[in-house]
Amino acid sequence: MLEQYVKKTLTSRVYDVAEETPLQPARQLSERLGNQILLKREDLQPVYSFKIRGAYNKIAQLSAEERSRGVVTASAGNHAQGVALAAKYLGIKATIVMPRTTPELKVQGVRARGGKVVLHGDAFPEALAHSLKLVEEKGLVYIHPYDDEYVIAGQGTVAMEILRQQQGPLDAIFVPVGGGGLIAGIVAYVKYLRPEIKVIGVEPDDSNCLQQALADGERTVLPQVGLFTDGVAVAQIGERPFEICKDYVDEVITVSTDEVCAAIKDIYEDTRSITEPAGALGVAGIKKYIAREGITGQVLVAVDSGANINFDRLRHVAERAELGEKREAIIAVTIPEQPGSFKTFCQAIGKRQITEFNYRYNSEREAHIFVGVQTHPEHDPREALVEGLREKGFPVLDLSEDEMAKLHIRYMVGGHSAAINDEIVLRFEFPERPGALFNFLNKLGGRWNISMFHYRNHGAADGRVVAGLQVPEADRHLLPAALEAIGYPYWDESENPAYKLFLG
Repeated sequence: MLEQYVKKTLTSRVYDVAEETPLQPARQLSERLGNQILLKREDLQPVYSFKIRGAYNKIAQLSAEERSRGVVTASAGNHAQGVALAAKYLGIKATIVMPRTTPELKVQGVRARGGKVVLHGDAFPEALAHSLKLVEEKGLVYIHPYDDEYVIAGQGTVAMEILRQQQGPLDAIFVPVGGGGLIAGIVAYVKYLRPEIKVIGVEPDDSNCLQQALADGERTVLPQVGLFTDGVAVAQIGERPFEICKDYVDEVITVSTDEVCAAIKDIYEDTRSITEPAGALGVAGIKKYIAREGITGQVLVAVDSGANINFDRLRHVAERAELGEKREAIIAVTIPEQPGSFKTFCQAIGKRQITEFNYRYNSEREAHIFVGVQTHPEHDPREALVEGLREKGFPVLDLSEDEMAKLHIRYMVGGHSAAINDEIVLRFEFPERPGALFNFLNKLGGRWNISMFHYRNHGAADGRVVAGLQVPEADRHLLPAALEAIGYPYWDESENPAYKLFLG
């Protein structure tokens, strides 16, 4: 099987439109981590993503009759732009079906490359169903983003370039994983020619479809996928990629949103380029791998897979990068409600810089503060800060890994009303489209009072919302069905410690 893919890779027709991207040393990151880190700069492709390779290779293989019918695909991101550019170069009509929630940057990118955009549905499954309907009705040829042998072979040219560019030692290649086309192409080529090199997949911890499939021994459909790393937000690994990956991928590492944001910052500091979240997975995986294994002196490659990031998302990335590096701690501290207590707390913090401070009066005896403090993973870790404050008599809660605290509570301190009772607190991911809030309110139907609401746009296809509902005990059994009818992913945060301290 590997030989078949290697032959297809070697004969792939990608360089009519794709570039041979550089394998760039990340000097600052290498020095910090004690290993040689190299970045495969696929963000420098004409569509700012590796996707042009597989898309062009597939379309270039079509017969004259198939080309005359035109091509279609469903995509909310980089594959869409790859198909549009490939089809334009080959003189073929391309229809791209995108969810209505697709960021305008990506819609404009497809149109600028000659693709006809059809906005359909609120999520990818609806766009996919419509694209397949166009295949049936109009005879268009469907171009799959990852589950196709020519697409996989086209992506394999990334590995071909890496092995040619790095003639010396090479210990491991870290590859972002979504549907699996990129890692399948890379692992097939590498394991056939240089089987001693490790190929390690990297996935977000909330979109780990390959890791789960490897653990189960079969392709698994994730019940839900996280949307921050939208370029790899895939619920099930592709069939063809899995057939390759299950036997040849060495392991899959998962990373958090904070770790991805920290990796985006790392890449920026070495290259002055801004990578999309999916593109930074390789670097995030390398950092986690080095910390786990304690290795030094190895040569490690991260595939920087793309740079299609909305400018609006940079605020969120910057906020979370320091947490991902463990250079900031978010903590809740209870202090006495008396003169001089704040000064005493600041003395306990010492010379550390306070990055954020929110105060909330709780009673005549005490107050709660939500505070960010600069730390350092080596010479001043979070744990030392927390333990030091506790030793000085301050009750401390470390919220550095609490999503609700980081997404919402930090902006809401002071919002509690003593008159509220029977409150259920729920965290939602809303689709970013007109009418999303109305749909939420309409399907709740006015049955229960909304006691709290906080929304924040993150420049992506989803908005983050926390809402409080006053639900009497007698109605609690009705709540699950009502929430399912809304159709938005949600989490019950009623027992969240940050909520209890500052809003409960």
